[in-house]
Amino acid sequence: METYKFKTNINCSGCVAGVTPHLNQAEGVEKWNVDTANPQKVLTVEAAGVSAEEVAAIVAKAGFVAEKI
Repeated sequence: METYKFKTNINCSGCVAGVTPHLNQAEGVEKWNVDTANPQKVLTVEAAGVSAEEVAAIVAKAGFVAEKI
C-alpha cells in the first residue's frame, strides 16, 4: 500500500463531492481525503497498485488539478 499526497485546487465541499465518484470508483484507490483547511488543499490517497500519476489523471478527469508533493 502506497500513500500519496497532492497539492490540489479541491477547495470546498462541492469540489469534494465532484471528485468523490471518480476516486471511489478508481480501482486500487483504497482510502482518500482532502484537507480543505490546509492552504495547499492536500489530497491524501492510500492506494494499492495505482501510481501517483494515475491518481493525478483520475483527479484531472474530474476537472481538478493534483500536483504530487
